[in-house]
Amino acid sequence: MPRANPPFKVAAFLSNLPLFRELDRDEISRIAAATLQIDAPRGTVLFRRGDVCTGFHIVIYGQIKLALHAEQGGEKVMEILDKGQSFGEAVMFLEKPYMVTAEALIDSKLLHVARTAVFAELDRDPQLARRLLASLSMRLHHLVRDLESYTLHSGTQRVIGYLLGLVDDPDAGSVTLELPVRKNIISSRLNLTHEHFSRILHGLDSAGLISMHNQQIRIPDIAKLHAHTA
Repeated sequence: MPRANPPFKVAAFLSNLPLFRELDRDEISRIAAATLQIDAPRGTVLFRRGDVCTGFHIVIYGQIKLALHAEQGGEKVMEILDKGQSFGEAVMFLEKPYMVTAEALIDSKLLHVARTAVFAELDRDPQLARRLLASLSMRLHHLVRDLESYTLHSGTQRVIGYLLGLVDDPDAGSVTLELPVRKNIISSRLNLTHEHFSRILHGLDSAGLISMHNQQIRIPDIAKLHAHTA
């Protein structure tokens, strides 16, 4: 007989996040009471550009894509989020509609923290405001770093930087990676066309810097690949 999964403990999960780690039990309980659990099978759209923002989301597990969509059907992937990451805080504070569309890339589970609960705790605990500002500042830092990459780095440098960013141990010598999302999503995230991204991968393969098999990438010499960006 299959065993039922234990109920998810929202308060315990929130208390382990850096954003809420310093809150006391009563504060966590109040936020948890205003938090909804969302099961999002692959392809679920959590919200679209222009929808009203009523709080922010935290990923329990899965992958969420934030993207801009053009009227002609094109898509620009802004960010890919996974376990423990949050999104929507800035729009929540501005009390403006969402500027991007959020979609589950794989089966995912999230929390939606109500804006009213966050604002109430901010009135009680100014330190929470500092942590939220730190989180938003880090997001801005990443956006500036992305802009720098798009404008100052070649396509090959961006692809190599992305692959090296997936390596857990840079001193390992060699490594085999599984691309976390589809290649067309990665190419959009790197501000490359899918065709250009594929040409770069094949060029790195031909040069012996990587080898490819579907979503699997093997880097035989991490240091050599890193040196190729110089």
